[in-house]
This record gives sequence, C-alpha cells and structure tokens, in this order.
Amino acid sequence: MTISKDRMMQGMQRFGGAMYTPVILFAFFGLTVALSIICKNEGILGSIAAQGTVWYDFWYVVEQGAWTVFAQMPILFAIAVPIGFAKKEQARCAMEGFVIYMLFNYFIAGFLSLHGAYFGVDYSQDAGAGTGLAMIANIKTLDMGMLGAIFIACMTAYLHNRFYDTNIPDWLGIFKGPAFVVAVGFVVMIPIAFLFCLVWPAVQHAIMHFQDFLKTSGLVGVWAYTFSERILLPAGLHHFIYLPFIFGPAVCDGGIQAYWLQHLNDFANSAQSLKDMFPEGGFALHGSSKVFGLPGAALAIYMCAKPEKRKKTAALLIPATLTAVICGITEPLEFTFLFVAPLLYLVHAVLSACLSTALYAMGLAGNFGGGLIDCFVQNWIPLFQYHSGTYIMQIVIGLCFTAIYFVVFRTLILKFDYATPGRTADDVEDKLFSKAEYQAKKEMEEMGLADNALAIKAKVFLDCLGGPDNIKEVTNCATRLRVTVADADKVAAVGKFTKAGAFGLVKNGKAVQVIVGLSVPQVRSYFDALLKGEKIEDAAPQPAAAQETALDNSLAMKLHACVSGKLIDMSEVKDDMFSQKMMGDGIAIEPTGDTVVAPADAEVTMIMEESLHAIGLRFANGAEILIHIGIDTVKLNGEGFQALVKAGDKVKAGTPLIRFDQQVIKNAGYQTTVIMAVTNSADYPQMQKHEDAEVEVSTTPVLVF
Repeated sequence: MTISKDRMMQGMQRFGGAMYTPVILFAFFGLTVALSIICKNEGILGSIAAQGTVWYDFWYVVEQGAWTVFAQMPILFAIAVPIGFAKKEQARCAMEGFVIYMLFNYFIAGFLSLHGAYFGVDYSQDAGAGTGLAMIANIKTLDMGMLGAIFIACMTAYLHNRFYDTNIPDWLGIFKGPAFVVAVGFVVMIPIAFLFCLVWPAVQHAIMHFQDFLKTSGLVGVWAYTFSERILLPAGLHHFIYLPFIFGPAVCDGGIQAYWLQHLNDFANSAQSLKDMFPEGGFALHGSSKVFGLPGAALAIYMCAKPEKRKKTAALLIPATLTAVICGITEPLEFTFLFVAPLLYLVHAVLSACLSTALYAMGLAGNFGGGLIDCFVQNWIPLFQYHSGTYIMQIVIGLCFTAIYFVVFRTLILKFDYATPGRTADDVEDKLFSKAEYQAKKEMEEMGLADNALAIKAKVFLDCLGGPDNIKEVTNCATRLRVTVADADKVAAVGKFTKAGAFGLVKNGKAVQVIVGLSVPQVRSYFDALLKGEKIEDAAPQPAAAQETALDNSLAMKLHACVSGKLIDMSEVKDDMFSQKMMGDGIAIEPTGDTVVAPADAEVTMIMEESLHAIGLRFANGAEILIHIGIDTVKLNGEGFQALVKAGDKVKAGTPLIRFDQQVIKNAGYQTTVIMAVTNSADYPQMQKHEDAEVEVSTTPVLVF
C-alpha cells in the first residue's frame, strides 16, 4: 500500500493540532502562577506580602489553584487530545480518554506492586523527581509525563472512531457506544500497560541522556531548537518541537514552564547568572523574535509600501504587530510575508535563531516563549532586582535585531520586488493572510495556480466547510455560495471564512451560505473543480468589461429609486446577509412596479445569467451596487425574470434593467423585496440614505454621496 505524502502531512498536522488543544490553557495559568508569586514577594511589595498576612494568604490560595493544569498535565492531555481526533461525539471521547488513561495507570501500578524488581523499578520508594515514578490521580505509576498520556489519548481516539458505532445484540444494548469503547479499552490496556512496564524504564534512561546532550550543546542547541520551532510553524509541526521542551521532559522534569515557575522565587533572590542557574531556559527564548524581530519586519513592510497606500498599510500592520508583541500571536504577520515571499520567512527563522542564541550567549535564560506579557510577569518584574543588567542587555540586543530585521527585510523586499501589503497593484486589495490561505496556496502551486486569488479562496472555503467528503450539494446566487453539508459540526467558525475574504457566513443547520460577493461565479467554478478533483484552468471569466473611464470617489451624486414602492431600511430585510449589511449598506424597497431601472448613469458589471434576479452596477464615483430582486429567488432559475441589458453595457439613468413578475415570485412563496446594496459602502462614510417612505422610480433620491 502506497502512503500518500499529503495524507501523511495532513495526519501530522492534525496530530499537532490535537496536542495544542490543552496547551491553550497554559498561558492563563502560567501568568496567574507568576502573578501570585510576585504578589508574595516581600522584596517587591514589602511587608504586606509577608507570610501570615491576609494579602499573602489570598495569593497563596490563588497560586494553589493556578497550579492545576501543571500539576495534572497528563490527565489534561489524556482528556483533551482525543477531542481533536474524534470524528464524532467528541465529549464522550474525552470521557473515554480519562477512563482508559486511569485504567492504564492502575494496571501499571498492579504490575509494579507485584513484580517491580522484574521490570527494574523500585516501587517501594516514594514517587518524585529522579525516581522514575509519579502520582497520577493518587495512583503511583511510571513517570511518563504528557508523552504517555498523549499515546493513550491517541489509542482512545482510535478505539472511539473504530468501535463507537459497533452494532451489538439488543439484549446487550446497555453496552453500546462509550461503554463498548471503554470495555475494549479495558482489554487493550492490560498488554499495553505490561509493555510499558518493560520498555519505559529504558526510555527514561534514554531521555536522561538526551537531556544531558541538550544541556551541554550550548549555543548550537539553542540555535537549532529556535530555528526548527520557527521553520516548522507553517506546516503546523512546530508543536513537535516546543511541546516536549516547554511542557515535557526534553530538558528538565515537568517541562521548562512548570520548572521555571516552581523555582521563580529562587531565581528572584539570587544574583547568580540566569544561564548558570537555569541553562535549560535557553530553549525558551524563541518568543524574543515576536517582541523584537517582527516589529522591524513590519516597519520594513510599511516603509516599502507605496506612499499613497501607507495609511491603509499601517492600519493593517499596527494591530497585527501589537498582537504579536504583546500576546505572542504572530500568525497574521508571519503568514502574510510567508504567503507572498517564502524567502522572507526563511530569513525570519534564521534571524530568530540568531537572536535567541545571542541572548543566551550574554547570559539570558528564562521563560520568554510568548510576548511582552510573558516577559513582564514571568521574568522582568519578579527578577529585575538581581538581574536588571541582564534584562537591560536583552532589550539592547533585541533592539539591535529590530534594526537588523528592518534592514534585511527592506533590502529583500525592494531587491526582489515582493508584493507585500502596500506594494500591490492599485486594483488589488491589501490584506493580511492566514495559515489556511497559505496552505491553500501551497496546494494551488502544485496546480500552477499560486497567484490565482479566487482559486485560493475557493480552496480555503472548501477546507473550512469540512472538505469534499462533507459537501452534499452546491449552488450559488448573486453573492452567496450555497452549500448543503453532511455534518454541520465540521464547518469552521465564521472568522476562518472572513479571514479568507468572505463577507460573512449564514448557517441554518446543514444549510450554509458563504457570503462571497460579486466574484461568486468564478469562486463557484473553482469550488466545483476542486470538489470533483478536476484540473482547474487558470483563466477565470471576468464579470465586467474593461473600465475605460477614471473613477472619482469624491464625486457627489444621487441614486434614485430603481423601482417604485415603499422604501425600508436595510436592517428590515428578511435575510441575514442583507439585514446584517454583510454586502454593504444601502436601502430596500417593497416594490409596486415590475421593472428595475438604473438609478444613475452606470456600467453593468455583472448579471446573473441563469436566474436573472440580480445585477451589479458601477458608477462614475466608484460606488458599486448590487440590485437584488426578491429573497431566495435564485431558486426560480429565471422564471418570472427578463434581462433587458447585459454585462459591459453602459446605461443611462432610468434605463430598464430587469423586468420581473411579482405574482410568480409570490406564488413560489418568496419575498419580492428589491435591495440596493452598496458593496463598497465603507469607502463612502458620507453616504446618506432616504428615510422610510413611498418612493417613485427614477424620481425619488434614495442614496446621496
């Protein structure tokens, strides 16, 4: 059987994502532990923090609670990891994970209590560091940390997916579902526990040797670790690098995070070099590039932007940079330059490794995996009294690397003319890119479509909808990709879609509408090709004729009613996409007439060729509107509609565009509301709307720019 490289990569990415499920809790609890320790430090707060005071007692209690996830880390991984792997009933799989992990440890305790010497384990000693034993939920068992828990969690997920829906006789019905999975797990865990008793003591010995190697590898080890952690991030494989170091036994018992917090007071009350006291802390400096490096890269991108685009570029970069610096969340920035220029990301990984190595060489160690919050709470505030010189040097070296990032990024962007935000063509919207878009681009590159934004968008939408196997039916209207999915739980959150360029998402059970905009016909064609596994042609038909006249968005103009009737506010339209203004602001009319006309001189940019229920127009001031006749009338497939113009036509105010039969629409059970949505209304903050009233076609002004 041939193993697909793509399937293997997807499996590894999924495994990395599943391991990350419990990690999302560590930032809060780590900061809370550090804050509690700071608040009990007399050297910082004085006598109020002395033992025996109400202040001390309060923070002592808070600290005990804050240790929860670190003290019970194996159990947390055993429960949380199966959630990422279960194909259905994730909550039940989490329960099964806990029970099977407990079974596993009870079986190990049974074997060791009877024949510990046979396995080379002194089971009579108390569990603790260096003994090879640990207490898990009051069970004395082998000290496997999160590694053993992750293995059992993966086993549980496999058993759950394999046996959850197993049909058994009705008279044994009480054993269906979770009970059957746990029963199978009970049987499987006996030999697994025996195998671990045989193998794990040798594994522990190997881990100790590996720890010694890393501890003595010095600068080379720190450089290699940091580079690997950054360079593997795009593939989602960086979890395999940092998890064993930060939360596992790679360099110290319990992981760097827990060990650092446990000894924070010791480090805070000693003037000895941090590197000497905690050499393992060199492997937790990878967040330094988030605080010092990426601001330099962002500044370079801004300075390389076209002068007329710098304001919008700054609006994109500033929040993304602050998020990276303060919180340590770097995806919006990193994936943006990775998307347009992979070489810049390679340079970023190299510079990040050099920064960590330089800081370690001058004596820095600690827990700097996140952003400024981590720097202040877990390092600078509690340790500044005795280590101020080290931290001042850290900032100096960090700012030097900010300058290095700026010079290197600016040089490469200009030399290779990379299309970073602000350097794109005038008709291309600048944006930051997500990990999903980057992965979609990589797949499009294999098809020769790396620069096709609509094809990439279709691929991201398909992935966010649960992939081809989750799609049952696809249609589209003027602005929406209408999809029926097999499992609604597999549809990603709306943020995943909007990051890829969607205007919004409407979900009604298994019926999902992705608000794409006027490019939906092209996106739909790519979506269908990807769904069928067909070859995608690079050239997509354009919805509008070439634009001949210059546009002036400062031009004052009026749009008159496109049909007679009663004008209502957009928020009153009985359709979520329009009422929530996903496609832009505007007005709607409950029509009395039967013909939609041009509200001003315009160019027809698109018309729904099959359903004929919607038309797009562009005006001299650059405003673009969608005139949409009825709600869900795309399902009529053109019945009751007659197009009077075609895409590319230049029309005058009052020119008939579409004739429609209200009775046909009503007989089908649909609303006849006519919507005029300005799809780029954000560019016209001065736009004014007519108040609700009766309006007359081509006479009453309804929108004024």
